[in-house]
Amino acid sequence: MRIIGGTHGGRRISPPTNMPHTRPTTDIAKEGLFNILQNYLNFEELSTLDLFGGTGSISYELASRGCTQQIIIEQDAKMYDFIKRNLKEFGFTHAQIFKMDVFRFLQQNTSSFDFIFAGPPYALGSIDELPKIIIEQQKLSDKGIFVLEHTPRNNYETFPGFFRVKNYGTTLFSFFRNPNADSSAAHTNA
Repeated sequence: MRIIGGTHGGRRISPPTNMPHTRPTTDIAKEGLFNILQNYLNFEELSTLDLFGGTGSISYELASRGCTQQIIIEQDAKMYDFIKRNLKEFGFTHAQIFKMDVFRFLQQNTSSFDFIFAGPPYALGSIDELPKIIIEQQKLSDKGIFVLEHTPRNNYETFPGFFRVKNYGTTLFSFFRNPNADSSAAHTNA
């Protein structure tokens, strides 16, 4: 696993060997995701939320590309410590990490974000609730994008805010916008 681009591009990440609840996003899928995102987002100006932080791979990528307002949520103590160590080692001092349940965080936090990423465990039974909560609770800024990583067995094309899906074999990324945003503020390219 590595950071693909930005100031830390090429840096390797060596996650713990035993991660029963963590499934890292592959480098190929991550590279494809960021190739898409660079057409929609200016990384230096983003406030981001990484739900199910896992190895921290997505947040490291965002930080390496200049993002300076980051929140990471990871409930597993081992992965929380791993991310915390890497943030320090890479010098990403602007990222905050919280050890807590994602759904509890979403319920308690009243902020909106420019980019939200969720890479939950594929076995998560409540995965379909994530886009509903994020849209209904207005967690996205007017120009915000939410990306949900999931398997082909999940389909979000009829969900509010959905605008595209990208398939990388067994990994899919569904993209959502704020459906309540002023159309002049929202993205026009899909």
